[in-house]
Amino acid sequence: MHRFVVVGGGAGGLELATRLGDRYARKKSNGVPLAQVTLVDRYPTHIWKPLLHEVAAGSMDPFTQELEYAAQARWHGFEFQQGELTALDRTAKRITLGRVLDDDGAELLPERVLEYDTLVVAIGSTTHFFGVKGAPEYSLALDTVQQAERFRKRLIAACMRAEHQAHEPVESNPGTHASTEPRIQVAIVGGGATGVELSAELRNTAQVLSAYGLHKLDPRHDVGIVLVEAGPRILPALQERVSTATAELLQKLGVKLMVGETVAEVAPGLVRTASGKTVRADLTVWAAGIKAPPVLSQLDGLPVNRLGQLQVRRTLQTQIDDNVFALGDCAACPWPGNERNVPPRAQAAHQQASFLLRAFGNLLENRPLPEFTYHDFGSLVSLGHFSAVGNLMGGVIGGNMLIEGLFARFMYMSLYRLHIAALHGYARMVLDTFAHWLRRTTLPRVKLH
Repeated sequence: MHRFVVVGGGAGGLELATRLGDRYARKKSNGVPLAQVTLVDRYPTHIWKPLLHEVAAGSMDPFTQELEYAAQARWHGFEFQQGELTALDRTAKRITLGRVLDDDGAELLPERVLEYDTLVVAIGSTTHFFGVKGAPEYSLALDTVQQAERFRKRLIAACMRAEHQAHEPVESNPGTHASTEPRIQVAIVGGGATGVELSAELRNTAQVLSAYGLHKLDPRHDVGIVLVEAGPRILPALQERVSTATAELLQKLGVKLMVGETVAEVAPGLVRTASGKTVRADLTVWAAGIKAPPVLSQLDGLPVNRLGQLQVRRTLQTQIDDNVFALGDCAACPWPGNERNVPPRAQAAHQQASFLLRAFGNLLENRPLPEFTYHDFGSLVSLGHFSAVGNLMGGVIGGNMLIEGLFARFMYMSLYRLHIAALHGYARMVLDTFAHWLRRTTLPRVKLH
């Protein structure tokens, strides 16, 4: 019985484990499953990572969106093992999982060893601070639900604190009029999708918190949002017309854009740029870039690139080991016809999971593996309930089209629904959508505690 081990329960890893379980672990030949499938993740629950900016802004309750890995494993025939990948022995075909501790530091699970025939590494990415002084210590990343929840609680506390403190003039720069200075200010470093989406969601959050009486600040003038981007425009990975349209929408929402400003230092209460500018920041979010987790550079000699991603061939096999595959943000996969690799996007992880499901059918039948081809269907950026903007490409419309407004918002929301459908099927996805709609009709639009 072939043993598949998938490390990482993100969008791609969980979809792959679910579909492998349905196709090979639940089906039996002479009473024996066609394959054994094991999913490994350091956390017990899954949430779609592109939603974390909504969790941080409070517009989404993570506990209503989380999926328990153990339950998914039970429903789809695979096994779940909680733990963090710490080592790989390619000769013996086994991985080592670190100890799992509870909130009090007591051991829940000891260090363990899992054996595999085929290993898939899909552990995603982590925040890249680029060695900026003070950034890891004084800014918040949005890699996990815990980090997003921490930011949300600190934002509510900052709003409540600002209302009740003495109304003394606050000036961040000499010559600035106190009347124009916000009572609290959030600095978001990085004008990519995460930074842009968070800035729009925070504007909505400030309005809702005021409406529910958690503070009496003016949500537009007393709560400042500054988006700092090192490049000449926000959303540098997308087309310029998408970037321009998004910038106009953000400015209408009262978000201050600082482009062409490289952050040189993050300190308590402020952000300094390389040009000498100082930005007052009661809260700082770092969304300036990603890199692969450090453990990948320690996996028994597997080659990595400068971002720490595992270098893979177009079959998604690592360059020196045919039994180890990688997908998603942690994989540096060639993109024929392009100077760069396949971009670290949710749609890429989804396509790679679907590809590996087909490829592993060839593997079990001792047939040659196909090569992965990435299809870019465009990009969408959510601006909360205000709007959305993006471009559709390729097979979607046969060309390239800028979209915004309600249609773009609908398309953006559909991406998450397609992820749910991949995990549960379309029937359960429809029921899940209806259930969440009903729940939202009885709850405030922003989590208030």
